[in-house]
Amino acid sequence: MKNITVSVDDETYRLARVRAAERGTSVSAMVREYLKSLTKNSLTPPKRTLREIVEGIHARGGGIDPAQNLSREELYDRNALR
Repeated sequence: MKNITVSVDDETYRLARVRAAERGTSVSAMVREYLKSLTKNSLTPPKRTLREIVEGIHARGGGIDPAQNLSREELYDRNALR
């Protein structure tokens, strides 16, 4: 586990200690949980609707037209990939 140093003014530190005592924990534990909550949210991609996904595909110049799909032969043509 890594240690970090955070500088805060005296009043903020005092209030954080009071809050930690009320919760039966430490300031370090509260900071650790807060940082964990930030990283959990950033690792979870935001939920998108199907409409947003399709609009994103169109915005990048892609389409979802079935007529543009490859045939079975084209899908399995390994020489085409070389």
